[in-house]
Amino acid sequence: MNCNDCVERLYAFLDLELDEKELAQVRAHVAGCDDCGDQLGLEARFLDRLRDCCTSDAAPRARHPEDPRRESAGELRPLMC
Repeated sequence: MNCNDCVERLYAFLDLELDEKELAQVRAHVAGCDDCGDQLGLEARFLDRLRDCCTSDAAPRARHPEDPRRESAGELRPLMC
C-alpha cells in the first residue's frame, strides 16, 4: 500500500468499514509511515471533535452573565461547531 492508497482509506479505516485485509494493510502502512500516521491522528481528532460538537441532543446550559457569547440583549449567540 502506498500513501495515496492509505489516505483514501483513512475515513473508512476510522469508521471500521474496511475488511480485515484492508484494515491490516492500513495499520501496517501507518506503522511505517510517519506522514500517514500524522494524517491518521489528525483525521481521528477531527472526527472526535465533530462527534463531540455536533451530536448532542441536550440544550445548552444557561451561561454566566459575563459569558462572551452573551449579546447585549441578554440572549446567547449560537454556538458554532
